[in-house]
Formats: sequence, C-alpha cells, structure tokens
Amino acid sequence: MLDFLGNTLHGVGERIGEWRRYQQAYRELASLDDRALADIGVTRSEIPFILTHVSDPSRVVAVDAANQNGRQAA
Repeated sequence: MLDFLGNTLHGVGERIGEWRRYQQAYRELASLDDRALADIGVTRSEIPFILTHVSDPSRVVAVDAANQNGRQAA
C-alpha cells in the first residue's frame, strides 16, 4: 500500500515538474518578438505545438538563449 502511495505521489510530482518547465518555456518564447522567433524558425502560433512535442521544453529555451547570445556578440 505504501509503495502505491509513494509511486502515486512521485508521479504527481513529476507531472507538476513537467508542467512548470512547459510554462516557463512558453513564457520565455512568448516574450520574444516576432523577428527573434523567425530567426529560430518558429511562428508564435507554433509555440504550443513545439513545446508539447519535445521531451524537455527547457531545452528549446536554452537553444534560443544560445542563439540570442551569439547574435548579440556579432
């Protein structure tokens, strides 16, 4: 019984973590202007689709941050 409860709580915690990573990535991508999104090949309407089809949404934002840093240095 305790194993079931522990596994259930662990699963809930994992889902909450996924949801929080999705929300953070969505906020960061949505905060970009249309030109910055176009630079990474994304339209504003594609953001939810992209984030639901990647295994770790925070990786999308990390790639974008690297692109932004490289563009500023040039």
